[in-house]
Amino acid sequence: MLDGKQLLIRLTETAGGSGDEARVTRVLEEATHALVNESTTDSVGNLTLLVKGEGESIHPRVMIAAHTDEITLMVSKIEKGGFLRVAQVGGFDPRTLLGQEVVVHGRDSLIGIIGSKPPHLSTLEERQKSIPLHELFIDLGMSEEHVLEVVTVGDRITMHRNTMQLLGDRMSGKAMDNRASVTAMAICLDELRKLRHTADVFAVGTMQEEIGSKGAQTAAFGLMPDIAVAIDVCHGETPGVTSDLAKKLGAGPVLTLGPRIHPKLFTALKEIAQLENIPLQIEVSQGPTWTDADPMQIVQVGIPTALLSIPLRYMHTSVETLDFEDVRLTGVLLARFIAKIDAAFVEGLTCYLND
Repeated sequence: MLDGKQLLIRLTETAGGSGDEARVTRVLEEATHALVNESTTDSVGNLTLLVKGEGESIHPRVMIAAHTDEITLMVSKIEKGGFLRVAQVGGFDPRTLLGQEVVVHGRDSLIGIIGSKPPHLSTLEERQKSIPLHELFIDLGMSEEHVLEVVTVGDRITMHRNTMQLLGDRMSGKAMDNRASVTAMAICLDELRKLRHTADVFAVGTMQEEIGSKGAQTAAFGLMPDIAVAIDVCHGETPGVTSDLAKKLGAGPVLTLGPRIHPKLFTALKEIAQLENIPLQIEVSQGPTWTDADPMQIVQVGIPTALLSIPLRYMHTSVETLDFEDVRLTGVLLARFIAKIDAAFVEGLTCYLND
């Protein structure tokens, strides 16, 4: 049986930014080896795990996608004294970076700290403003000569953070966005072993979502599924954030409704959650979801697409916080949904405009 919490810890503590996700996909592939019929990696690095459906008839093709990349920094310049200047790969808030421990992935993995000019030496005006990214630097505690031997411009930098078990099912760490969804996808595959399903399931660990969902687009183009479901995170309830912009931790998966979401998939997932007594929260999207759902929906002739999310506090920081029960239930709901899909259901998806 899959140990979801331990998998989430392994995934979050593994480094893998956009375009550099191979270490993460290896962890996922190893953890799900006994759950799938085939695993393949495409030319851009998407990992596809195939679970074949039962029976001899035509099998519906279902793609579930969870992105494997995390936001990272990149060495942009090595300055006098061996200090590193950085650029972003994804959306860090520079206000959260000062004082963080990091790992610089050079010839060796090097621990460093993010520093800046101390407040004692700053002007009053400077102290009243957040420090911009270009004024931050990484100190490796090494001589300039040593730094030049082991670090080059372009090396990736990830947060150095162990995942923490908080009270109950709460967990905190880096890269919960979106390793929590990768874990939910693995839980779905584990749950499918207990169920009968005719659909062929393509579970894809996608690349480069944090810089524009590039992997989901190429994977969907190659697989051309009948149905696609993206799994991602959404904002969790946080002090100072209005309730319409955030969802409760521990209150179940979040199902999105909006113009990018196929209404029959939304209805089916909602009904199955009710039938299986799985708590469900609803999120409204006015346009783009800014997830893998967006490119999958418009690939080739179009793919009916849905989006499930896991509530997450402190997104794009090193202390992203969630409730593991939401992760588990997301995987369970997906598995129950897949078990209900047959050829007639897929055929009905093309008729919703005439209903």
